[in-house]
Amino acid sequence: MSHGPRSGLTAVSSALLAMSRHLEVRDVLKTIVASARELLDAQYAALGVPDDHGGFAQFVVDGVSDEEWKAIGPLPRQHGILAAMLQEATPQRLGDVRKDPRFGGWPSAHPDLVDFLGLPIRDGDEVLGALFLANKSCVKPEGTCGFTQDDEELLGILAQHAAIALTNARLYERSRELTIAEERSRLAHELHDAVSQKLFSLRLTAQAAAALVDRDPARAKGELHQVATLAAEAADELRAAVVELRPAALEEDGLVATLRTQIQVLDRAHSARVTFTGHGVKALPAAQEEAMLRVAQEALHNALRHSGAEHVQVTLRRRGTGTVLRITDDGGGFDPRTVRRAGRHLGLVSMRDRAGGTGGRLTVRSAPGEGTTIEMEVPGG
Repeated sequence: MSHGPRSGLTAVSSALLAMSRHLEVRDVLKTIVASARELLDAQYAALGVPDDHGGFAQFVVDGVSDEEWKAIGPLPRQHGILAAMLQEATPQRLGDVRKDPRFGGWPSAHPDLVDFLGLPIRDGDEVLGALFLANKSCVKPEGTCGFTQDDEELLGILAQHAAIALTNARLYERSRELTIAEERSRLAHELHDAVSQKLFSLRLTAQAAAALVDRDPARAKGELHQVATLAAEAADELRAAVVELRPAALEEDGLVATLRTQIQVLDRAHSARVTFTGHGVKALPAAQEEAMLRVAQEALHNALRHSGAEHVQVTLRRRGTGTVLRITDDGGGFDPRTVRRAGRHLGLVSMRDRAGGTGGRLTVRSAPGEGTTIEMEVPGG
């Protein structure tokens, strides 16, 4: 090891903690690679997750700039040393990877790799990926490997924890996919219950108006007014549903921009005034941002559909060491205890679950005739 016992232990602990902080697979892969390169003092590090077609579903590098990575070209295939790590599931420690009989060359823009240490990341019998380091930063005679047996053992420990972190991240992403599927199912039911019924009524009213045009023009005019009202309501329902089905990409725009865009759409689509204030909030973990977005959508849905509010205000701000989302309306309000006894939840259960699932908490303040305030607070930001 290139570190003393105390500094080495601290570095390992820091690397393991860093891996455990992330839930997204891509973030976990990047953390594994960066931690391994720093821990073992290598110039380059990479981690490949194989696909089922001889290539890599994901391939993450550290020590190579974005420009260099683009110049290298397509992702490598599962051959040579990489294949040995994936198929034989054995460590590979080489003094000069270029002289190994399995070496098949690399693109002209690829940096030169000399001494090499690689091993598989395994979960039981399943190989999740191949992790390797190259060009140990140390003095070494030509043709010898700077990576030691201690380095190999240390990387093995890191790989074991990497397997746990990667497996947990995959489970988290699958859980998110199920949540999205459930959300779409809920929206499908809502569209059927609300928009489909309005469209059916719209069709019947239009038919009645057509039948009355010649024999009772005054009644026909009244029916056509009703057609216009139903069409406007159906359009509002569709706009609200589209906002939920097609949110802006949180990864690209962030929570503040996403909320601002959606609230602008709702303000145009509804008669109530819907406003948003958000500043001074840093990026949050993806799970927290998604939970906050969904809580805001549910609370806005309730306020705009059920409360009769004239003004709905959404704010996002720092408070102490946390971030607070608040949705306040001046509508009719309700008694939360009565809602629970009646078996109606207005989405409060799902909102509390979303808040609790990301380490936050949800509070609801409402009373008949006094409007409603829903507040979600999460650590960080």
